[in-house]
Amino acid sequence: MEEMTSMSVASIGVDPDRPSLLTLYLDGLPSSALDLTDREHLEFEYMQHMRIMVEAKRPRGTRIKALHIGGAGCALPRALDSSHPNSRQLAIEVDEILATKVREWFPLPRSPLLRIRAAEGRQTLQQQAGRNWDIIVRDAFAGGTVPYQLMTYEAAVDARNALAPDGAYLLNLSRHDKPEIATILAVFPHVVAITDPAIWAGRRYGNITLGASMTPWRDMHREVFRLPLPARIYSDLTPSAAPFHDLPEDFTPTH
Repeated sequence: MEEMTSMSVASIGVDPDRPSLLTLYLDGLPSSALDLTDREHLEFEYMQHMRIMVEAKRPRGTRIKALHIGGAGCALPRALDSSHPNSRQLAIEVDEILATKVREWFPLPRSPLLRIRAAEGRQTLQQQAGRNWDIIVRDAFAGGTVPYQLMTYEAAVDARNALAPDGAYLLNLSRHDKPEIATILAVFPHVVAITDPAIWAGRRYGNITLGASMTPWRDMHREVFRLPLPARIYSDLTPSAAPFHDLPEDFTPTH
């Protein structure tokens, strides 16, 4: 299957060793993976890390309110719907056609358990002040990186203002991980990262999952140790770059 969306070419691949596992590709890059026989299966490591962070703040079986900035195939919302029954989740997807098609391609929870809205992520964050979301996930990419307007100090403040007092902001970091970490540290007092030590050391490229909260994190080392692939928690984070900030409206890049 290959189909044009509003912003990319979408295709679905089937794992020959696991026929129940469907992977959504956008412009040839894996974007989401869902197992038709296991609603809680998360194929991507960074989503496994996010689930640990979610459960550190909201134990399995509890009802949560979660906002996802970046929807794609909604693999994480689907898994959380199973582990946290009767939750209410909203997935924001900037690609209008993709936001509609994923319900045709994948078995996703119906509304109001999971609503999928076609909208721009930063504008959505700005509209959420006081909504008391338990979890906000930022997992939005364009051209291999996070859109700049979602990486800034002001965007992090928008997320903080939209969270419940003990909620968590979870981020899938882009290639600009050092300034992004500095940006989040400037807004949230309790920040942790989970990733493969080789990625953290810069020996290879991959995802770093960041968790930010206004309240302390409980210990997650046992859950991370049980993961199938190597990962570590990094909690003594210090800024090593300048934070990102919104650009002036009249900003013109120079070459």
